[in-house]
Amino acid sequence: MTKIIITIVLFISNLVAAQGQFEQGMGKAFQLWGEGKNTEASAMFERIAAAEQNSWLPNYYVALVNTTSAFGTKDATQISLLLDKAQNALDIELIKNPNNPELLVVQAMIYTAWIAFDPMTNGQKLSGKVMALYSKAEAIAPENPRVVFEKAEFEIGGAKFWGKDTKPMCAEIEKAIGLFATFKPETPFSPKWGLERAQEVLKGCK
Repeated sequence: MTKIIITIVLFISNLVAAQGQFEQGMGKAFQLWGEGKNTEASAMFERIAAAEQNSWLPNYYVALVNTTSAFGTKDATQISLLLDKAQNALDIELIKNPNNPELLVVQAMIYTAWIAFDPMTNGQKLSGKVMALYSKAEAIAPENPRVVFEKAEFEIGGAKFWGKDTKPMCAEIEKAIGLFATFKPETPFSPKWGLERAQEVLKGCK
């Protein structure tokens, strides 16, 4: 009996230590990202993902960091490197959970980054896929503010390109801003981004 108790105690101690390392690592990665050290943040998230394969969050953030970085560069080689890294990390988690709305949003963002880089080549090829992803995510999580906002922002881009009215999409962005106020992330590290960007886009509506 004593051996069993010792085994359980050791197991729990290891579990707590592992959890502590996960939390410390995630905290450090977010700090690096906040300091604008995107490459270092991505590398940290990658290391955490390799060690903590039961959590989808580290690979999610590898994908998100690299995708958002891709929107900020015009260099073709750099964009390919960033989006390939993002896609590879995201694929690992999408295989495990193809119905995770947060993962679907980032997949749509990866496609959108490709469209933004070369709309003539990628627009027709990927726009339908983006809308299909957002529609799927919306069916799964209609109250998720990132789903509502990112879908509306993508639709605004298309409406402006084709000279269509953006009022319906702007109304959706207002809805998303309201959803940010009530949305509760599952864990301290679960996605909670998007409010500031939504507010910024809404100003453009007016």
